[in-house]
Amino acid sequence: MSVFTTRFAPSPTGPLHLGHAYSALLAFSMARTAGGRFLLRIEDIDRARSKPHWETQIFDDLQWLGVRWDAPPIRQQDRQPAYDTALQTLWAKGLLYPCHCTRRDIADAASAPQEGASPAIGPDGVIYPGTCRPATPPTGPLPRDTALRLDMARATASKTYRFFETGAGPDAETGTITFSGDDAVRDIGDIVLARKAMGTSYHLAVVVDDAAQDITHVVRGQDLFAATRIHVILQELLGLPQPIFHHHRLIRDETGKRLAKRDDARAISTYRAEGKSPDDIRKMVGL
Repeated sequence: MSVFTTRFAPSPTGPLHLGHAYSALLAFSMARTAGGRFLLRIEDIDRARSKPHWETQIFDDLQWLGVRWDAPPIRQQDRQPAYDTALQTLWAKGLLYPCHCTRRDIADAASAPQEGASPAIGPDGVIYPGTCRPATPPTGPLPRDTALRLDMARATASKTYRFFETGAGPDAETGTITFSGDDAVRDIGDIVLARKAMGTSYHLAVVVDDAAQDITHVVRGQDLFAATRIHVILQELLGLPQPIFHHHRLIRDETGKRLAKRDDARAISTYRAEGKSPDDIRKMVGL
């Protein structure tokens, strides 16, 4: 039987805030209650925005909160070879194609033919209208230094997917969640799995890294519930184990808006400077 293993995976692009504290503390508590392992991953594929001082602050804030990890942290910047292997696997299956569209190109094409209409939005942003999708899978070496998209229809044709949720989605979805390949084509579309400036994408990196860290339970906010369908599809395509998912409530401000990294007033470092204790933080997030 696998040991309960979960993780906290912040990006070093700003300070940790109350929402991060809640997620880290909840995952840490669940791991300790289960006699399992809690791991830390630094998701720094966005090299332009990731800064060493934010990473240092993350470590310091987590330790101050009493969160301890059971193995050295891994960093996504060190793991491009693993992402390249996954991309090569999908390319060899004829499931990827290069895309040269700009964001503006995609928005314009997605809103046509009804000029001025709002484009359909999925968990990865505007649903791609298929401008660069080829009629047949491309051949030859895996392209480099370009965006690569997953041909969702080809990847999910006539398939049904399931995952198990022990928390709840935004609409109280829980238990066994089922969706079809047709759902994925309509609601997600051809997502980017490699970006020109990064060499990978969040969705590809997270499933490869969860498998590498033997994650059995993914604990994260409800804002990522819709993206779970992407991750389940990629796990099946790459032959990776599927963890159990636990999506938790979001910490919001007085107006009901989800906290973001730019909200420095709710930064853990700000509360620390004001003399708050770790117990104060726990009470503030309802733990």
